[in-house]
Amino acid sequence: MAKYRLVLLRHGEGAWNRENRFCSWVDQKLSSDGIKEAQNCGKHLKALGFEFDLVFTSVLSRSIQTAWLILQEMGQEWVPIQSSWRLNERHYGALIGLNRAEMALNHGEEQVKIWRRSYDVTPPPITESHPYYEEIYNDRRYKGSDVSQDNLPRAESLKDVLDRLLPYWNEKIVPELKSGKMILISAHGNSSRALLKHVEGISDEDIINVTLPTGVPILLELDENLHPLGPHQFLGDQEAIEAAIKKVEDQGKVKSAEK
Repeated sequence: MAKYRLVLLRHGEGAWNRENRFCSWVDQKLSSDGIKEAQNCGKHLKALGFEFDLVFTSVLSRSIQTAWLILQEMGQEWVPIQSSWRLNERHYGALIGLNRAEMALNHGEEQVKIWRRSYDVTPPPITESHPYYEEIYNDRRYKGSDVSQDNLPRAESLKDVLDRLLPYWNEKIVPELKSGKMILISAHGNSSRALLKHVEGISDEDIINVTLPTGVPILLELDENLHPLGPHQFLGDQEAIEAAIKKVEDQGKVKSAEK
């Protein structure tokens, strides 16, 4: 029997998810479909009887908005939320704002898959001439972070995401988990993948094949040493979840008409 249980999810679909662009640290609200995904996630978790004591999010709106909608659907709006940049999406550097399918056409599907899914490959860094540089680095939400703005990432591999996430996991989330609290983490595709890699011991080679759809809750059941009792479980209609996973994987491929 599980000593600890944790629910983790990638936020609902954002506006740039719909447009198939690298969103990363650019702040985006949920799309209309993303709102529905978050609401349906909340309804499903409520039907399964989940009661949360604490929620962790990134400082990006799509992560926070997803958490709000889930708690609202569950009638648990009062549950405290803690937010940290350390749960942010991976920083895609110079790729931010670019269309994934167009990148696949120009650079090849395999290169785009490596940029999106590999463990230790870092994309080209963002520079001050990038159209979204000022929007990101002049954002007030980072002025109170636990590192200076000069030390915020300019590009990240998944390994870099795990490196900046682990201190927050170990120092903030784990103590709350061990105190007996039921926790929801509303994060992003890559911060969630990084956390799954750490908790489940997924290899550097195998993590490239782990894909997370938007708005689908993941249940982790852990023993007293925070080791998983089994593989993570996607909660919901499994056929629909498989279709959603394929949709995410296809984002990095050349559109059929372009091949």
